[in-house]
Amino acid sequence: MQRQTTNSCYWQGVRDGAPFILVIVPFALLFGVVATEAGLNVLETLSFSVLVIAGAAQFTALQLLSDGAPTAIALISALAVNLRMAMYSASLTPYIGGASLRQRALAAYFTVDQSYACAIVKFERNPDWSIPQRLAYFFGVVTPICPLWYLFTLVGAVIGTSIPDGLALDFALPITFLAMIAPMLRTPAHLAAAFVSITLALLLASLPYNLGLLVAGVAGMMTGAQLEVTLERRTAEQMP
Repeated sequence: MQRQTTNSCYWQGVRDGAPFILVIVPFALLFGVVATEAGLNVLETLSFSVLVIAGAAQFTALQLLSDGAPTAIALISALAVNLRMAMYSASLTPYIGGASLRQRALAAYFTVDQSYACAIVKFERNPDWSIPQRLAYFFGVVTPICPLWYLFTLVGAVIGTSIPDGLALDFALPITFLAMIAPMLRTPAHLAAAFVSITLALLLASLPYNLGLLVAGVAGMMTGAQLEVTLERRTAEQMP
């Protein structure tokens, strides 16, 4: 098999990231609209997306602040939602941890759900790729995603409430996560974590300030981690 060039890896990433445009555009539009409705001006809304670049955490913090939740609760909730980024980083470290500090800083900033989901699958399938090839692919994925996140956040903030309610832009968030997460539920630990978190999120939906979501997320992660440890221990014990 002919060795792929860094340039070809980059364009593979662009192609793999392009389908997410279908959900990034309405998702960003929705955030821009919701943020301006909550009282942020256009510059504040755009800065929010550029600096945080984490849609789920942005919506969480904005919703809690709009509902009058204490600032500390909003910050803790947003951080809890973004705990998955720490796991993403740990998972990517074996593949791009040898890159320069500047490259790792850029990769950290652009580590979003879509770039991680595409990259980890591609890296596992191509263990012979060099670090430059992996980085080229990673940044290729975010090329059609992040600029449009900024742009359509701005568009949503500018047009504000002029978007008809019938467009139902809020479909983008659940669709995005389902499309990314479903193919990755490949082990009993993954399935158990998903089941526990979904069940608890539904049962605890009445808790104030979305605290039920935090409890469900933590419980799901603990369940998955514990099941993985248990299964690995059993496998080790069965080995001759």
